[in-house]
Amino acid sequence: MFILGAGLTGLSAAYHLQGRRFVLVERSQVVGGKARSHREAGHTFDVTGHWLHLRDDRVKALVRNLFSRGDLVSVRRKTNVWSHGALLRYPFQANLHGLPPAVVQECLEGFMEAQVAGATGAANPAHTFEDFARTRFGAGISRHFFVPYNTKLWGMHPDKLTAEWVSRYIPVPNAAQVIGGAVGVPQEGLGYNVEFQYPKAGGIDHLPERLGAAVKARADGTCVFGSDVEEIDVEGRRIKLSAGSDWQPWSRLVSTIPLPELIKRIPGAPAEILEAAGALRWVKWRYLDVATKAAPKADYHWVYVPERRYPFFRVGVYSNAVESMAPRGRGSLYVELEDRERPADEAEVARALAQMGTIARAEDVDFMKQRDIEYAYVVFDDAWKPSRSALLEWLSSKGIHSCGRYGAWVYNSMEDSMIQGMEAAAWAAVDGAKGATR
Repeated sequence: MFILGAGLTGLSAAYHLQGRRFVLVERSQVVGGKARSHREAGHTFDVTGHWLHLRDDRVKALVRNLFSRGDLVSVRRKTNVWSHGALLRYPFQANLHGLPPAVVQECLEGFMEAQVAGATGAANPAHTFEDFARTRFGAGISRHFFVPYNTKLWGMHPDKLTAEWVSRYIPVPNAAQVIGGAVGVPQEGLGYNVEFQYPKAGGIDHLPERLGAAVKARADGTCVFGSDVEEIDVEGRRIKLSAGSDWQPWSRLVSTIPLPELIKRIPGAPAEILEAAGALRWVKWRYLDVATKAAPKADYHWVYVPERRYPFFRVGVYSNAVESMAPRGRGSLYVELEDRERPADEAEVARALAQMGTIARAEDVDFMKQRDIEYAYVVFDDAWKPSRSALLEWLSSKGIHSCGRYGAWVYNSMEDSMIQGMEAAAWAAVDGAKGATR
């Protein structure tokens, strides 16, 4: 069988395969997909924040097998929101204290109105993400945080998005928590990522590299790096790689490459499948690796920035979480930009970081490096569910299991990606006793 892509899902699939041969194909020369790290002048930068949140016992056991005792550090999350010139605790909806009094009043009034509407059945069903925010948190909290922040993140107004993805990732505090946070009682420990693990040596790429080393050591597997997939013949169950001129047979195929890219490589796909793939949308990412000559002034690990007057929507400080990410007395940061088209104005970014108090002075910045990602977030619009379902069902009927964040076209975590790899291995094992080798 073939596995396309050596990100966390593809590596996990290969790692968990038992009793059958595989070929793992990766376009890059290294493993990891988006879970990679860059190093320069003693600074380490991931492809933005990649903090490892573990809840599943299977993944916990896998990580224990890959890392020795002491190789990982556990970190208690320090996260804030910068709004109206105030540094608030995260999440915004449960920590309004510090905002201008008029804004706090607006947010509380809207929250209570939303609570009453929900209790009396007067609330309308939430179809869009904006509907979800207004229904759960009220008009004020939506206006001051959810709408502007998510407009910056997604590059579109939240009324263009459904609420398919939000249930796990957005904390929904109760009335006591919202009121307590508004009067100054800190509301902490909310959300799915309260604590995370990270390689002590610095760089999330230690995770896929160790997983990749275990896969490469498998005698029943072949790893092909630096090769793209040129074409897939689903009827003849053949695949052609850029690294070779001959077609190769497969019995089952696991793909973790983005769904639109997979369909492009299947020239014989029917018109309705091509149409479904064409309806999928995604968000591109532009961010900056930022190295500072002095330790950052702020102590948070990341901060959300909803106001449009700032050129970024989220800033993370790797070196506040793990010291090895930067030389002593310096800092390593990531800055996620709202504008994905024009080159970043580095001077403006440095001034904004200083204005927020992330760094003491704009002059503390040593260097910045712009990075771009074609596929970052899947867009959950009205076309997402029917298009995704049609594509996955058709691929499955042809013996192709498309999985992972971009293969399954979902919003998930690193842990989720590894779980999907485990599930792909189980799927492939269904006909493992039939004697097919590829």
